[in-house]
Amino acid sequence: MATVTIRYWAAAREAAGVAEEAVEARTLAEALAAASSHRGTDRRFREVLARSSFLVDGASAGARPAAGVAVGEGSVIEVLPPFAGG
Repeated sequence: MATVTIRYWAAAREAAGVAEEAVEARTLAEALAAASSHRGTDRRFREVLARSSFLVDGASAGARPAAGVAVGEGSVIEVLPPFAGG
């Protein structure tokens, strides 16, 4: 497992309650699952994640399944919810 940083923007930051956090993961899916588990039954956080896009170390995860997006020690995941106005 690698320690990765998840950074939250806009509505994702509000739903997460923090600007960033560190989690242990090997894939984007594991990182998001760890972040979700920290929030228990908070559906709002999961809903924001479901409509967000993700950057891993500055590269778009695109439409790839999150389980297939590898992360490594020190990776940074950016959670980008849809932004109004462009």
